[in-house]
Amino acid sequence: MIFQKYDVIVVGGGHAGSEAAAAAANLGVQTLLITMSLQNIAQMSCNPAMGGIAKGQILREIDALGGQSAIITDKTAIQFKMLNKSKGPAMWSPRAQSDRMRFAEAWRLSLENTANLDLYQDAVNGLIFKDDTVVGVRTNLGIEIFATTVIITAGTFLNGTIHIGEKTFGGGRAGESASIGITEDLIKKGFEAGRMKTGTPPRVDARSLDFSKMIPQPGDENPAKFSYSDTTKPLTKQVPCYLTHTSQEVHDLLREGFDRSPMFTGRIQSIGPRYCPSIEDKIDRFATKNRHQLFIEPEGWETNEVYVNGFSTSLPEDVQASALRQVAGFENVKFFRFGYAIEYDFFPPTQLQHTLETKRVSNLYFAGQINGTTGYEEAAAQGLMAGINAALKVQNKEPFILKRNEAYIGVLIDDLITKGTEEPYRMFTSRAEYRILLRQDNADLRLTPRGFELGLASQERMNKVLEKQEKTDLFVQFLKETSIKPAYINPILERNNSATVSQSMKMYKLAARPQLSFEDIKQFPGVTDFILKHNIDKGVEEQTEIQVKYAGYIEKEKNSAAKLTRLENILIPDYIDYNSMKSISIEARQKLTKIKPKTISQASRISGVSPSDVSVILVHMGR
Repeated sequence: MIFQKYDVIVVGGGHAGSEAAAAAANLGVQTLLITMSLQNIAQMSCNPAMGGIAKGQILREIDALGGQSAIITDKTAIQFKMLNKSKGPAMWSPRAQSDRMRFAEAWRLSLENTANLDLYQDAVNGLIFKDDTVVGVRTNLGIEIFATTVIITAGTFLNGTIHIGEKTFGGGRAGESASIGITEDLIKKGFEAGRMKTGTPPRVDARSLDFSKMIPQPGDENPAKFSYSDTTKPLTKQVPCYLTHTSQEVHDLLREGFDRSPMFTGRIQSIGPRYCPSIEDKIDRFATKNRHQLFIEPEGWETNEVYVNGFSTSLPEDVQASALRQVAGFENVKFFRFGYAIEYDFFPPTQLQHTLETKRVSNLYFAGQINGTTGYEEAAAQGLMAGINAALKVQNKEPFILKRNEAYIGVLIDDLITKGTEEPYRMFTSRAEYRILLRQDNADLRLTPRGFELGLASQERMNKVLEKQEKTDLFVQFLKETSIKPAYINPILERNNSATVSQSMKMYKLAARPQLSFEDIKQFPGVTDFILKHNIDKGVEEQTEIQVKYAGYIEKEKNSAAKLTRLENILIPDYIDYNSMKSISIEARQKLTKIKPKTISQASRISGVSPSDVSVILVHMGR
């Protein structure tokens, strides 16, 4: 035997695979990560950035649980921004530009130095089963490697097909081969498979661009960072991005290539991401718009390679070149590589349990784009959860599942396995019904205790969370107990166009006024002394302000979440026969039978299952 038998084998070294392998190994089980190229571990196949709307929340949740993505992002960031600061804190979303090459290098070095983790470069072309249980994998070299559990994180590589204009060839990413064999083995076991599509823009040479014709997009003046740990520091210098626009002339040139576009000639049959469409799709769907934004994103500190965000395309190379040269600042552009589209296999995620273990085959887990998602952050979150649950199963421990009111990760996985997806799934704040509770600023408070219980988050992390919570509670209590006289507060209120007071009032009530910022609150008598005395940092200040100003909204969502929890606690027996319930709709019977929800709450979220159907199920259960 060339290889030992492993507890966990992770197939694929992208964002999902890297987090899965790190999590399983850090939980103490013997883990093997198999990838086609060790040089491309955690490769940023698309834009060189982490975070963004809702994605930043996911990244901070990964960090709070003890994952690695946020730390790697901080170590390799070249710019940091907090998005949506003009809105409420539930919408604030951190985002960082990354150095693409350093990001992959940092992940590689981190994995190489992880105990219990082996790395192996080869392609997996088959799975080994014993009845309805996976027991190992087979590689291109004909080597059989056995394991108790297997996690598939194949990204866009499963039977991947690349399209550039009228050219079509196999590949999982530019310059890399597709993965053949895994899909076929899974279909033989009865799995349902489908095809999805994604795309990427051209990469160009910064030396050939005229940035004076573009609008600079700098990072935050006082940048924060992603990880809650002390192992990383905020950036002290940053690289700017730039903004430019397409034009009607650009659109006209692009349209000239539509007769050679794989999207419009029918060679691409699968559905692409709704919220990140190709440039040809945008000008076709939004024909009345005469321009679209293009964000010019550097790929690193030293490299001249630039990512043209917003110009994803599979049009022929000559069309890409002629159209892009009509964009302001791109008149003399030189290409590092052209944009392309890629089609790949995925498996509808309704075939999974909440642990990301498949329902049809035991000990087999799926994570990432194989489940129909798009985005590094969504993939990393699934990888983390699959790695945790595979390790826990090996150790005969209870599975780890996050609910919708606990984390965006919980929303992500519940959406996938309950509702499924027919197009690449992307997380948005609007998908979370409890987003006031699931903010980026409190991910550590919410999830570090869970990560600590698992053994992924360190004692040091836990101590920091306890200190943050204690100081926040202390600060809030101070504001609740301390009064302030009109003579002191009225000048501050007048400056901020807020109604003055005629008698002493508790600081807490005044601090809740939307017209007052935290800088105004710090001018209240005694507040600065309190901050200095108790060594209150920016994180505690922010947490205190949110707890004060949004107390009513937070309490309301907590009550709603409590109702959800009660429904989550009503388990549906495995033996229940939905086909015998003639009072529910045929669609509901079919979907309930297929998805097999574990709880009444999950059943209520299935598309096509009505409240009256849920009532029938409860009656059938004797409730």
